[in-house]
Amino acid sequence: MYGLVNKAIEGLIRQQAGEEIWERIKAKAGVEEEFFVGMNPYPDEVTYKLVGAASEVLGLSADEILREFGEYWILYTAQEGYGHLLTMSGRDFKEFLYNLDKLHAHVGANFPSLQPPSFRCTETSDNELVLHYYSGRPGLAPMVIGLLNGLGRMLNTEVAVTHTASRARGADHDEFLVRYHARISS
Repeated sequence: MYGLVNKAIEGLIRQQAGEEIWERIKAKAGVEEEFFVGMNPYPDEVTYKLVGAASEVLGLSADEILREFGEYWILYTAQEGYGHLLTMSGRDFKEFLYNLDKLHAHVGANFPSLQPPSFRCTETSDNELVLHYYSGRPGLAPMVIGLLNGLGRMLNTEVAVTHTASRARGADHDEFLVRYHARISS
């Protein structure tokens, strides 16, 4: 994964737990980099080790950390200069989900080693769809739940997500039932 991901994990931990806890997590993960370079690729193992160490140090499950990270990621990438890509990806929650692969294609122009996941949507009713998530990286489905919740916050949309099919339980890809409803602005 790119350093941008590891920098975001660092930002989340520092924001919520402080510098000392971040240093403990980094040491427990065996990560010796003083800082991560956003545009540099790092082995996926570094990211998985950081999440595992954060789980141990913070006393949270890896799934809880990944969900929280997913929500954080939406705001973090907007602050790191990718906000224009987020706003171009959709005027509303549903349109954004349908454009996730296009968003990753645009990001890939700046990150040539990017190995993004792929998403497909199947509508089930007016305010409900099934999001199909395909990734070569195992265990990141909880992050998708966080991403969907963060996206809902960003787009002023109430979101309820149910993980209905899981690679961890034998499915060939993960599926999420996503119910959404735009909030009325006052």
